Amino acid sequence: MTLFRTEINIKPIEQQLGLNARVLTAGSCFAEVMGNKVAGYKVQSLVNPFGTIFNPVSLFKLLATALQPEPEFTGELLERDGYWYAYDLHSSFTAPSRTLLISRIQTQLVQTQEFLKNTDLLILTLGTAVGYIHKASNTLVANCHKVPQQAFEKKLISTATITNAFAPLYASLQALNPNIKILFTVSPVRHLKETLELNSVSKSILRVACQELSEAFAGVQYFPAYELMLDDLRDYRFYKADMLHPTEVAEDYIWQKFSQAYFNQDFQNFAAKWDKIQQALAHKPFQPESAAHQQVLQKLLGQLQALNQQTDCSAEIAQVKSMLI
Repeated sequence: MTLFRTEINIKPIEQQLGLNARVLTAGSCFAEVMGNKVAGYKVQSLVNPFGTIFNPVSLFKLLATALQPEPEFTGELLERDGYWYAYDLHSSFTAPSRTLLISRIQTQLVQTQEFLKNTDLLILTLGTAVGYIHKASNTLVANCHKVPQQAFEKKLISTATITNAFAPLYASLQALNPNIKILFTVSPVRHLKETLELNSVSKSILRVACQELSEAFAGVQYFPAYELMLDDLRDYRFYKADMLHPTEVAEDYIWQKFSQAYFNQDFQNFAAKWDKIQQALAHKPFQPESAAHQQVLQKLLGQLQALNQQTDCSAEIAQVKSMLI
């Protein structure tokens, strides 16, 4: 029978990850989606430590700063409505004083370096090649923080600029953690604010850059999240109402393709059990005090205690115990 779609089959990597892996995701909002999926299955994770960062050069700059022997943030700050922000970071990094903001950023830089020392997989999700240059300082920013548009110059970031920005970061990562694997993805989220035409150009630049990086640097790979959305699923029913973001069904499909390629069979076995446990925990019984439901909880508690030998299930065990009579 003819299949009316082109399904992408991804070859599993040779050394797949297990439940004890350490994964850091950084970049666009899709990095957060993937990171939360990983963390949801009890894998040690650090998800978007600097908040959402859409352009690759700003992302590389932050990671490179974190890898300095003594990380020191020297980026440009601004004050608006009584709060301070950094042009290099997401607006979630804010504080009522300049000193507190720098302190918070410094803490995050140090924590990121510490996590990267033993990270198995670094996932970098690139969102856009459209950059904004702050005219006053002639520097590329990660976030405009609602500063009037005339303060910035919009400019496409070239593949050469992306490659040149990645090279020193790669060297620092190898020096800190020679065993780290680096995985690039292009976010399937559409940036229609920049117009559909410019979004296409932007994504093309990112895709070419990922290809060049995976060919030029050992241990660097590409995962086709973008192609899974546009060429495999290829249907507006897999977009949310805004027509920009993938639905949960699409996110789950991309996650399944990723986990099957990058995580081993022991992890797959755990994930199957964990999915059922999460469904049971989310269930809202009509009669929680009934003997039948209490038996279900006792069975669930036993399953969690068994899995607790593999990973920390203490929070879920406590949750079930709180429901027992």
